[in-house]
Amino acid sequence: MTRFYSIDEANAALPEVERILVALRDQRKELIQMRDRVLDATPDGDETPSAGAAEQIRLLRLGMQGLIDQMQAGVARLVDLDITLRDIASGLIDFPALVSGRPVWLCYRLGEAAVENWHAHDEGFDTRRPLRELPT
Repeated sequence: MTRFYSIDEANAALPEVERILVALRDQRKELIQMRDRVLDATPDGDETPSAGAAEQIRLLRLGMQGLIDQMQAGVARLVDLDITLRDIASGLIDFPALVSGRPVWLCYRLGEAAVENWHAHDEGFDTRRPLRELPT
């Protein structure tokens, strides 16, 4: 069963959620850098990598797996909190809420001071509106 957040509950969850979002954003960036290093170290075509390059690639891949594991744990924590992760790079999430019996999303993006926007359950970020426009 999905938990529904009040605005106050969503804002109260932000300190923990922001830590997770910052970690996910940073881990994603590091994972991309490691992937690029693997690609740079990988020979083109049918060439066999040197022993040193093969070891470097192996260690990078192990590091990548560790980052993926950490990211999965962060995403799992958001799932446990019934928060929907929309975009890691921008730290975009939605909290499920009910307004007059209608499901809506309380929308938050990393760097915002608080949960200040919402959008309909069947809409996305581009249609979000200020909380003062929530229907009553």
